[in-house]
Parts: sequence; C-alpha cells; structure tokens
Amino acid sequence: MDDYKKQLSNLIMAAVKEDASDLHFTVARHPTIRIAGSLIPLVKNPILSPEDTEGLVFAMLNEEQRRKLLNDKEIDFSYVLGDKTRLRVNAFYQRGFLGAALRFIPVKIMTFKELNLPEVLTDFANKEQGFFLIVGPIGHGKSTTMASMIDFINHSRAEHILTIEDPIEHIFAQDKSIIDQREVKIDTNDFKNALRSMFREDVNVAMLGEMRDTETISAAVTAAETGHLIFSSLHTNDAAQTIDRIIDSFPTDRQNQIRLQLSNALVGVFSQRLLPRISGGLIPAYELLIATPAVKNLIRENRTHEIDIVIETSLELGMVSLNRSLADLVREGEISADNAYNYSLNSKGLEGLI
Repeated sequence: MDDYKKQLSNLIMAAVKEDASDLHFTVARHPTIRIAGSLIPLVKNPILSPEDTEGLVFAMLNEEQRRKLLNDKEIDFSYVLGDKTRLRVNAFYQRGFLGAALRFIPVKIMTFKELNLPEVLTDFANKEQGFFLIVGPIGHGKSTTMASMIDFINHSRAEHILTIEDPIEHIFAQDKSIIDQREVKIDTNDFKNALRSMFREDVNVAMLGEMRDTETISAAVTAAETGHLIFSSLHTNDAAQTIDRIIDSFPTDRQNQIRLQLSNALVGVFSQRLLPRISGGLIPAYELLIATPAVKNLIRENRTHEIDIVIETSLELGMVSLNRSLADLVREGEISADNAYNYSLNSKGLEGLI
C-alpha cells in the first residue's frame, strides 16, 4: 500500500505540474490527464493493471469508504495531498475492474475577472433573496463559478452562508461572513435533510452542490421564496431546458404549484461552456437569463419555449444568448470560428452574428 501511496502522489504531482484539470485511472491504459479539454496519456508511466488501479484507489480511501465502494460499486469523495492539492474523486467499477476520475480543485478561489466571467454576476451575488442557477454540461466550470460567487459575498458583506455538497470541493476562508460547509454522508445524511435544517440555522445564503430529487428542488425553491439567497447547479444545456427539467421532475398534479413558486423565486439562470482558447487554456462562453416580469409570466403560463426568443431580444436588459457570447469571443480573437460553431446550440443563428 505504501508503494501505491507513493505512486499516487507522484502521478498527482505530475498532473499538477502540467496544469491538468483531471487525472484518470483505467485498466489497460496509461494514467491519463486532461489539459485544456484534451486527454493526454502519461506514457512514461506503465499501463495500469487491475492490481494497479485497485491499489491507487484504495490508497485514497479509509476503511469505511472502502466498504461503501465494495457495497455500492461506486463512491464520490474528496482527497487532499499536502496542503495545496485537493481533488474531487469518483471511483467506480467497470467490467469488474476498478477505475477512478480525479478532478483537481484550485486551492485559491478565483474572482470573476480571473475566470473571465461577466461582472453582471455581482448583481446576482448582491441580491438579498432569490434562486440563481448555474448550469451547463459536466466539466464546464459550474462549481468554480458558484464558488466564486460565494467568495464574492464572503468578502463583501456579513452573512451566514451554508454550503451543502457531495463531496465538499472548494474550502472557503471565512472573511466578513460565517461559512458552514456540510458534506453529505459525513455532516448530514442527505441534501433534503440539510435543507430542512437550514430553516432553523439563521442562514442568509445557501449553495447546493447539486439538486438530485424533487424534495431537494422543492425545499430549495421554498427557501428562496422565504427570504434566502440560494445558488445551485444542474446538468442542463440552457435556461429554457433548465426550467423545464425542474418542472418536469415533479408529478403532474404538482407542476402548476412548482411553476408558480419558481416564477416567484427565480432571479436568473447562467449557462456556461468552457472553450479552447486560441492563446491556450480555456475561456467561458455563456448564456444569461434574467428573471424579468415577462420571463416570470412565461414560466407561470407554461410558455418556456419562448424564453430563447426573449433572451435574444433583451440585450438592453442585460440578457445574453450563447450565440452572442460565442460571436463576441470570435471577434475578440479568443476562440476560433470553428469552435464557436461546434459549441453553438443554433449554428444558423450564429451565422448572422459572426
């Protein structure tokens, strides 16, 4: 086991040196890192055997976590190496063999400017209450954006901030705000119980790492209606799909109620993608929906299919379509036109903007 701990440490340090975002362990493959969206095998390291992947995974787990992995066949957890390297890990079985995906979590929480995010996000972070969603595909920076918004509040004003995560990712250094971070299965049994407890904990702001079931969604929307500022994320492609996904997760007889609640509580939806930058690295393109009275009315009346048009025609109100964001990045020389078309959800609409 000590040999695997040393091997694990060396692989993590090699990935850090290359500024990788992820590290993968898969049987019959070299350890592989992801840099700026591309997978690169570490060919100087031997191809991993079943014993190797098991040894590397078990080197990160305590006894309780090992039992859970063997019982559930998968596990999410955080792993810390030294005082500067923190990872979110998912270990899993595939074809009877263990594998793992390790995501590097920056120790320093970056600002909106450092992340190339729009300053308009400060408007949502400054709100006293409401429901703000950060959405997009897996691996496109949603957790990082949420952390940046929470840290902005932390340094701006005195609030009681609660995070509910599975597992905890970014560690916040408390400044003006009190920040309590609860990890599911360690500090609380599940998201919905932690949310219910929040109402008795004098919380101002809450960040939910993910909304996984109707009870959690319902509690989050209710909290936003009753004076809390709630941030959360979903794996959806755009604002309209996000609203539909939330409403469709409820039984038919409850959909009118959640539609009304969501129309009252929602303040905005920020959908983002990370694209390869011409100068190297990644840069975000985004769509921003602001919950204006017109948007709230569309949600109440089940006319979410009209939201895309509202976003495209409401630039003067601060809304931004993904195509407009992509076109701006092309004109600024940040991304190639080919990549803009690859990431666009409406390539014909993009043609008129580039």
